[in-house]
Amino acid sequence: MRDLLFKNLTSNDRRRKVIASSEITDKEGIRSIIRRHFVCMAKEVKNERIDKPAPSLYVLKEHNSKEQKERFFCKIKGSICAVNQGRLFLIVFMHSLRIDLLSVPQSVA
Repeated sequence: MRDLLFKNLTSNDRRRKVIASSEITDKEGIRSIIRRHFVCMAKEVKNERIDKPAPSLYVLKEHNSKEQKERFFCKIKGSICAVNQGRLFLIVFMHSLRIDLLSVPQSVA
């Protein structure tokens, strides 16, 4: 069994975009849940001095053998500068990935 959910949201002024997907799969007694998110925002910079946020990376991995669970989470944040029609923009983005693996009890037939 596989369930997929996909969202693509864009603001009215097209300066903010959110893309999210979720996938749930049951295979061989293991349920895997995978969630992906991407957020991107564009801001026009009026002056020459740009305060860019520092890039960051966060990774978490957990293993619980007693409850038969595994979890992985990764988040990346960053920014870039771009010029469009002579205007300077700061583009800030964030990616995240979350994977959960769970043991599904087998039904007795």
